[in-house]
Amino acid sequence: MPRRRPRPLAALLVLLLLTAACASEADDNLLSGESAQTDGGNSSPDSTDGAGSQGTDTLDWSDCGRGECAELDVPVDYDNPDGGTLTLSIERVRARGDRIGALFVNPGGPGGTATDFAVQLARVLPSDITDRFDIVGVDPRGLGSSDIDCGNDPDPQELYGVDYSIDSPEDTTALLDVSQQYVDACEANAGDLLPFLGTANVARDIDAVREAMGDEQLSYLGYSYGTAIGQELAQLFPDRIRAMVIDGVLELGPTGVELATEQAAGFETALQSYADACNSDDDCPLAPDAIAKIEQLEAQVEQAPIPADPRDLGPGELSTGLAFPLYSPTLWGSLSDAVANALDGDGSDMVSLADQYLDIADTDIYFAVDCLDSDWPDTPEELLAAGKAAAAQSPHFGEPIVNDYVRCAMWPAEEEPLTAVTAPGTPPILVVSTTNDPATPYEAGVRTAERLESGVLLTYEGDGHTVVGQGVSCVDDAVVKYLVDLEPPEDGTTC
Repeated sequence: MPRRRPRPLAALLVLLLLTAACASEADDNLLSGESAQTDGGNSSPDSTDGAGSQGTDTLDWSDCGRGECAELDVPVDYDNPDGGTLTLSIERVRARGDRIGALFVNPGGPGGTATDFAVQLARVLPSDITDRFDIVGVDPRGLGSSDIDCGNDPDPQELYGVDYSIDSPEDTTALLDVSQQYVDACEANAGDLLPFLGTANVARDIDAVREAMGDEQLSYLGYSYGTAIGQELAQLFPDRIRAMVIDGVLELGPTGVELATEQAAGFETALQSYADACNSDDDCPLAPDAIAKIEQLEAQVEQAPIPADPRDLGPGELSTGLAFPLYSPTLWGSLSDAVANALDGDGSDMVSLADQYLDIADTDIYFAVDCLDSDWPDTPEELLAAGKAAAAQSPHFGEPIVNDYVRCAMWPAEEEPLTAVTAPGTPPILVVSTTNDPATPYEAGVRTAERLESGVLLTYEGDGHTVVGQGVSCVDDAVVKYLVDLEPPEDGTTC
């Protein structure tokens, strides 16, 4: 959901669903589509509710393990369709029963791989959905077959090994130097594609796949950054949307700094929720004051790194490692142990949490999209000043989150900020928002549902980043009824 340090578009949900999938007893033969159609995948069965095949599926599908894979060439620049092309990677798990149509899914990021995600999500979504829909993942441009590569100098550990909380001129110099080095490498290695990797083009790509599959309409389920793709789909192609669910909403319209500042506040809320749970648990090693223990550790690493394997624990690793477990209460115990062990002189567990975060998504496409999709300050100095301002409200996460985007003030491609979406003419768009979501704050979902002409808000009172397909029956039942029967819950429903 997830990012290399707290990001509003995190693709962490991929990891959480993979964990859930490992416990699934779903039949692998069913997941591979063998019980559905066995004609090689070039035609689709009749379907219902206006979403089904209106023509021939022109994609060349082939078996690729648990799903079926295909590729599609699309224009690099949709305003110049006769120019160059890039290749999209596509994967689907076929409907096991009476097919309604395709349910396109995206895990977030930017940098989450939708093809792998489609296969994993098909293992955990309610069977009422997987029986009726092909679960389809289209890797956003810049990933999969069109993968961009900024090079590996600096590598993620170096990029996030500096201190993002600025306490000295040396901190500023280190952050700006490593960031400029990264931006220069992106321009040298991927510069020609950078202007064309924005979310509006990702939405156009999904619609191109819909057309190639022969379906008149599509259904869509997007998480985190995937909600931005969904909003753009709805705005650009309202008549081609059958149903849409967006969970963990990235609000479109605010500036990049505004989004990052609000997300920092979301992480502060999640940190307090974690601390409250720890403080009330006699077995928590940080009780009775978890925040004080974390602040003690923050002060300690500012003075000197703590020995750890495979590298010492410094401020950069700590801020990343603190953020990662806040995405899900299932990781809170790991956070408590990592902080306690670091205070005892071994920072290895915290470095491990940071590295798990660094391994989740793709930094290159993350910045390529975010620096293009939002309005950013013109100079690094302005952005770092915004980080200081955010720290006044969010002392643990304000600077690390906002200052991460200093690269966007250096970015070589010209911004094309996404504007607020109203999506007139679409069917109901179900907006799912979690009250203590750290990465995509609850109020962003509330405002988005109000702004959308057909928005319907479903509130989940709980912790963690996103919720659909994670075993909350009240939420999943509402999503099933909407996707299958086109009957959304009442606006303002709370689970």
